[in-house]
Amino acid sequence: RMDEAREKGLYVNVKALSERLGVPVVATVAHMGKGLTELFAAALDAARGKACPLSQPCSEHIRESLKPLNALLARPEIEEAFRVPRPLLLMQLAENDDWFLRELAEHFPDVVPEVTAARAAAQQTLPRPLSDELHADRHHRAALLYEAVTRLGAQEDSERWKRWLDELFLHPRWGLIGSLAVFALVLFMVFEVSAVLDGLTSARLAEWVGQWQPDSTAGVVGLAVAEALVGMVGIVVPYMLPLVLLLVALEESGIMHRVAFVVDRGFHSIGLHGGVAVPFLIGLGCNVPAISAVAAAARGRERIVASLLITFVPCSARSAIVLALGGKYLGGAGVFAVFALAMLTVAVLGKLLGRRYPEDVRGMVLEIPPYRPPAWRALLANTWVRTRDILTIVTPLLVAGSVVLALLAHFGADDLINAALTPVTSWWLGLPAALGVPILFGILRKELSLLMVYQALGTLEISPLLDWVQILVFLVFLTFYIPCVSTFAVMLKTLGRREAFFSVALSVGVALGLAGTVRLGAELIRFIA
Repeated sequence: RMDEAREKGLYVNVKALSERLGVPVVATVAHMGKGLTELFAAALDAARGKACPLSQPCSEHIRESLKPLNALLARPEIEEAFRVPRPLLLMQLAENDDWFLRELAEHFPDVVPEVTAARAAAQQTLPRPLSDELHADRHHRAALLYEAVTRLGAQEDSERWKRWLDELFLHPRWGLIGSLAVFALVLFMVFEVSAVLDGLTSARLAEWVGQWQPDSTAGVVGLAVAEALVGMVGIVVPYMLPLVLLLVALEESGIMHRVAFVVDRGFHSIGLHGGVAVPFLIGLGCNVPAISAVAAAARGRERIVASLLITFVPCSARSAIVLALGGKYLGGAGVFAVFALAMLTVAVLGKLLGRRYPEDVRGMVLEIPPYRPPAWRALLANTWVRTRDILTIVTPLLVAGSVVLALLAHFGADDLINAALTPVTSWWLGLPAALGVPILFGILRKELSLLMVYQALGTLEISPLLDWVQILVFLVFLTFYIPCVSTFAVMLKTLGRREAFFSVALSVGVALGLAGTVRLGAELIRFIA
């Protein structure tokens, strides 16, 4: 506990202590995760180098009294059987250690009486019982070592604020307060700052583009491209840039590691580490920067599992639809049920995906870096690096998807799409067949689904056409099936083709399964009521 030593004005000369012990010495604050990486590295180096600590001999009068016992233990067969340094074996038998005595009696029963006699003889030459004398001598030598490698000094006031912050973020009991403050900051960015930026940028651009009503095929393609670019602006400006900037700032300042340290145990329940906690919160705003953040923070199976789970975190677009339709027609209980189902789904899928990608995640050592103010140049550079590739991957796919769906609508393929999706919309979900196109177009941007529902049904008041069961089923399906083409694009970039398409299949399967189950349960409730 080097932190407690500093609080008392006590300074340990780590180098001098290492020289006296003959092994590496690493300063740590274990409960805050400081120095653990260096500790494990030093332990591995010592083991690989077969480092042996320097002997710490007892006082001269004790060594003289134990010479007969030491001579008994000098036999090669005894040293070969125990395979420990002879000074250690001597001290353990001198103190009458149970385990060493049992092993000695099992392998060398004829030596036990001689050892007992040697101990008794040594005790006759000492002023106290042998075990008490050894205990006192050990404390005396430890005190001498302490005095040789430590000094007293004034507490450094310049470091006090760092210790206060560590108590706020890393304390075993109160550390959650600091993490909750960071979570509140992220949620504020998601629901306040990003919402304002969205209203100032993409919302105004969408309103301006929406005034264009082309008749020609070229005009339809141009409008689709414009809408896709507006959608790209709606992802990057309100969500991607500010949230990634915040995430990089938390990492550069050292706060992200402290948050991960505190919530690590909770995330073990779904097979992950605490380092993905903030990306999960970012997913409430937009899944694209959240998955990008996971790609930067995690590796291997943890990156895959976390990215797959984030697609089931309701982003702001899906949340807006749930709040708009659910709040109006289902009430607070219905809205709460949808979001609670999302949380439960993430937890259950975390367990199941842990079986598909098995790995023991409990052995991770999380190093806690020092606090440091983020450098603006490095902050902006890292933000651009994380955003640049996403733009080059997402934009072409978003534009292509928008053009394809726009051409389908332009050439009157709506009826064909609705007919093709009838087994899903009408037979399985119990929804009007006209909602097939809104569900399909939701792959581009989820907020388009709500507008197209109104267009498909021909009214802004849908309660005469959809009962509460159908609205609930629609919201559940929309919440869980393919988030959007932008999310799919970023998963292609970070996870690869196989896992990206598995994510699509998983989300569609979960959405169909949960929506069908909810429909069955809701119909049963309505029947009973």
